[in-house]
Amino acid sequence: MTAPRNIVIIGSAYPLRGGLAAYNERLAREYQHQGNQVVIYSFSLQYPSVFFPGKSQFTDEPAPADLTIRTRINSVNPASWIRIGNEIRKLKPDLVIVKFWMPFFAPCLGTICWIIRKNKYTRIISIIDNMIPHERRPGDRMLASWFVQSVDGFITMSRSVLNELEEFDRVKPKKFTPHPLYDHFGDPIPKPDAIGKLGLDPGWNYILFFGFIRDYKGLDLLLMAFADPRLQDLRVKLLVAGEFYSDPDTYLNIIREQRLEDRVILSNDFIPDSAVRNYFCAADLVIQPYKNATQSGVTQIAYHFNKPMIITNVGGLAEFVPDGRTGYVVDPDPRRIADAIVRFYREDKEKEFVAHVAKEKRKYSWETMVKAIDSLVDYPPTP
Repeated sequence: MTAPRNIVIIGSAYPLRGGLAAYNERLAREYQHQGNQVVIYSFSLQYPSVFFPGKSQFTDEPAPADLTIRTRINSVNPASWIRIGNEIRKLKPDLVIVKFWMPFFAPCLGTICWIIRKNKYTRIISIIDNMIPHERRPGDRMLASWFVQSVDGFITMSRSVLNELEEFDRVKPKKFTPHPLYDHFGDPIPKPDAIGKLGLDPGWNYILFFGFIRDYKGLDLLLMAFADPRLQDLRVKLLVAGEFYSDPDTYLNIIREQRLEDRVILSNDFIPDSAVRNYFCAADLVIQPYKNATQSGVTQIAYHFNKPMIITNVGGLAEFVPDGRTGYVVDPDPRRIADAIVRFYREDKEKEFVAHVAKEKRKYSWETMVKAIDSLVDYPPTP
């Protein structure tokens, strides 16, 4: 057994909400479970309100009692970056893990990492969600390139991001390791119980679209698929559970024009952690009709709740859903999405797919992620 280490995680955490915070907190718990001391440095200001498309960046749920979270980083205040960088530099942690998901944060996170490196002791590993965001902006590549220089190694959670990272760096150690399960939402509950908790009609089947609604996630494709007359015979409704981060009229107009009002249920507030399992457990199937993607935390929630999936063959999504075993991989096209839904129900695939999901999800453990990160620590530090 290795000696306990002092570890710092830099990134979103309570009271911030969403998948990034959930990821960092779950990773911290895994390192603590292995006997290490962990501190998370999170944001006092993550997104300036003018750049944040949702209703709130903060959760109403209670603070995690088992984690040490220091809410100190201001993403747009260089004085904060310097102060935090020096604070962590002096702490001399054995390992710093920094989550990188969009170039907007490169100046902040990169500055902190450059300062930490001055102690010539701490190893810095970055977990890369995306090198370049789905919704691109001028300067993204320049900022991402600068951040890449500030750390010692990289974990990516899809091979497509690993390949993209090679365009920015060919020297530092890097490794693909799949996104672990989001297993902090509680155990699965019986489908009838979940349907009851949501106040749904038990006489229907339900399909779930979950997560923030942005243009690249393809909800418009899924709504057009639901207009396919073949689906009307399946007694199936679509649950859309997630906050609008793009113009809702795009989707509301499709619902109205295709006369889907009675077959689409919109739940467009942020879904708190305590309610997530109700949506997944009420559904027969989870659909991710993305137009472009790298990896998705929704996939790992679906795996946790033993749910088959239909995903589109874009980015790295298909790496995680074996076609015809745990679900279907289709082109991002309404007809192809509808074909897969019809096939799932007409061929009665749920029981078969659920059995495969239960086996497939074993590879997505947090222990595996920690081992991957630690494997990069042994490389010689970069100058």
